[in-house]
Amino acid sequence: MRRNKLRELIDADKPSFAMNVTVDSPDVVEIIGKTGLVDYIEFEAEYMPYSLHSLDNLARVTELYGMTSIIKIDKENQGFTASRALGSGFQNILFTDVKSVSDAEKCVASVRPDGNSDLGHFSSADRRFASYGLESGTKEYVKYLNDSVICLMIEKKGAVENLREILAVSGVDMICFGGNDYSMSIGKPGFVRTNPKEVKKVELEVIKIAIEMGVTPRPSIGSPEQVAQYMELGVKHFCMGNDLINLYSWVNKNFEELRRLVEKG
Repeated sequence: MRRNKLRELIDADKPSFAMNVTVDSPDVVEIIGKTGLVDYIEFEAEYMPYSLHSLDNLARVTELYGMTSIIKIDKENQGFTASRALGSGFQNILFTDVKSVSDAEKCVASVRPDGNSDLGHFSSADRRFASYGLESGTKEYVKYLNDSVICLMIEKKGAVENLREILAVSGVDMICFGGNDYSMSIGKPGFVRTNPKEVKKVELEVIKIAIEMGVTPRPSIGSPEQVAQYMELGVKHFCMGNDLINLYSWVNKNFEELRRLVEKG
């Protein structure tokens, strides 16, 4: 079964670089892969429509270009979605809306293999990632599930308040901070925009605690210039860019200039 590039980079204490993809198009993933500069794509399944077939095809393209993948999934029905995404070939899972230790334990259980403990509930499944049954239930199959990087969104008031307890849950590998959701959860929608320094202070404290507890933090950034403040804390893993937002920014910038030049003259 496939090696997990993200797991290997984390275990080797080497940097990793990701890009957000919201459109369920293998063509978008392919053009990213052709650069050779991105280690994995994060498919934002929480936000956009997709099918089980599209998960297979997105995963196939990452394999073609030596990348891996993580899928950001909805809170509702997360066990089913995580299971089918892993079965399609997504090697890593990003869980949203975690608030408590119980939530974190359920996330871990939906990914880790069934065995002699309550840590995992994932059983043998004859899906694509297991060669449609040729490798189901093997030692390699179990290792594959154990290598899956389990990432939690720390984006709710409860998650921040219970952070140390959540990070102590066995099987939690990585965390991401969500400023918009955090602002809403403390009863201050839009606070991340009106008081960005206050929200940034919370994010940096979350990152410090994660590093202290041996859990990998992975910020999302908009440009390379934003890495400095995170690198000072020891952060090595980053996600940068978004297919639709990048398209909007390019059109907004270049067509404004094009119109100015043509209409001016």
